[in-house]
Amino acid sequence: MSELIPWMDKEISKMRREMECLFNQCWPDIGADLFLEDISGGISLETVLTKDTFMIRAVLSGIDPKSLGISVTDDKLTIKGSKREVSVEGSGYYQRIERKLSSFSRTIPLPFHARIREIKATLNRGILNIVVPKWKPQKARYIEIETI
Repeated sequence: MSELIPWMDKEISKMRREMECLFNQCWPDIGADLFLEDISGGISLETVLTKDTFMIRAVLSGIDPKSLGISVTDDKLTIKGSKREVSVEGSGYYQRIERKLSSFSRTIPLPFHARIREIKATLNRGILNIVVPKWKPQKARYIEIETI
């Protein structure tokens, strides 16, 4: 029976790849990525951990800064936003106007406790930079015990 387990793993992996291919062919906008846990929404991220900070750089070209939102809860940083696109085709007797609204959300676990009030975010030419300072606990304070 133990000989069947590696064979089953190969077959299940093969079936998963075939199902992903089928979804991508039939519904390229949806695809099998919909069923994966981590949906990034097309945000490419770069993270750097230094001695004092955690820096996150995200490429968000064409995003209106008013549609962006950054929140921190339970040692997780979340970037949310939306992008509107309008395309006009045709001339003369008809025009085709297509409006597309796409939204994204990406949650990044923080590898430490952060000083939430000191987090800084800047958006410059489609590049979002977030600097998250580490929270360092105070040195231990020894308390003298009184005997009564």
